[in-house]
Amino acid sequence: MMIIPKDAKQIEVKKATVPFFEKDNILYFDTSETAIPQPMINALAGLELLENYSKLVMINHKIPLGLFPKIEIFFDYEVEEFENFVKVTFSKKKDILINLTNINSNCQG
Repeated sequence: MMIIPKDAKQIEVKKATVPFFEKDNILYFDTSETAIPQPMINALAGLELLENYSKLVMINHKIPLGLFPKIEIFFDYEVEEFENFVKVTFSKKKDILINLTNINSNCQG
């Protein structure tokens, strides 16, 4: 299953350690082959951009349970589980200003 569209354009994202892609106002990144804390670091980097994009799609090897409590006040998310990966789609909650500056990117598991 192709999650990141083949014709998506790679963009530069500050603080990111994996490539990010954009298509139709949606950001995509894949941390399915990275180790802790890379998924959290990249998710936070992408979430900071949701003022300018409608959604952020994360591909990861497991559900990032440590991330959700840190961001759920600002974002909604939907998890889809597949055989070898999970897809998490984040969207900004309406009428909330995003400030992730002080969120700790350390992950406990």
